Amino acid sequence: MSGMPTIAIVDDDDALRTSLADLIQALGFRALGFASAEAFLSSSQARDAACLILDVRMPGMSGLELQRRILAASWQIPIIFITSHVDDAARARALNAGAVAFLYKPFREEELLVAIDAALRDS
Repeated sequence: MSGMPTIAIVDDDDALRTSLADLIQALGFRALGFASAEAFLSSSQARDAACLILDVRMPGMSGLELQRRILAASWQIPIIFITSHVDDAARARALNAGAVAFLYKPFREEELLVAIDAALRDS
């Protein structure tokens, strides 16, 4: 499994992070979970990620701020945003900055799989 792409999940909801990691691992990918944007940025494993699944709203740094920092650092990692808050301005901002997808919770499993496939294909 070490040759499979790693997908990082940044979400403050432990249950969602765990269920996403289980799904990703069932598909044969490696999954790394982080409870905050700050934990992701400070991890030595963050740069191993081939794709980032990122919650928009979290305590501390928001997902949109993390996206901004990643872009400012010229880090080429595809981002899939997930959120439970309908926010057209945040959606537009994320997609205009290059996010692969912007999914609303609860999302269908196949929506996420299509987004992951697009992210890995484009990276």
